[in-house]
Amino acid sequence: MKKRKKTTSVSPISAWEMEIMQVLWQRDGVTISQAQSALGRPIGYTTVQTRLNRLVDKGLAQKSPERPTLYRSAVAPEAVSAGHLGLLVQRVSGGNVVPLIAQLMKDHPFTPEEIAELEVLIKQKKGGRHD
Repeated sequence: MKKRKKTTSVSPISAWEMEIMQVLWQRDGVTISQAQSALGRPIGYTTVQTRLNRLVDKGLAQKSPERPTLYRSAVAPEAVSAGHLGLLVQRVSGGNVVPLIAQLMKDHPFTPEEIAELEVLIKQKKGGRHD
């Protein structure tokens, strides 16, 4: 039976934690060797093992009791990105999201689909819905 992944925000994680979490999100269970290979660069087996075990200790990953051990994500990608986005808004614009969005709109050519998505989100927010 699969455990549901947490979707509430988690504290921001380091770059190396994010790198390994990306591997876990892309696959439904990896061994240490598979994670090492998926990282696509030279990194020691025991280093990968240590990092995976630290993610387990932090509650971000789970490991199976069987051998070979399989590691899986325990949190949804959205939970991690929410923590990082909150920190970004705080650091870049002192908690005010409008200047950040204004800068993104200035620098990023939004597609009509992205604009439509944003309009739906704004409409939901205005209506008091938070889904």
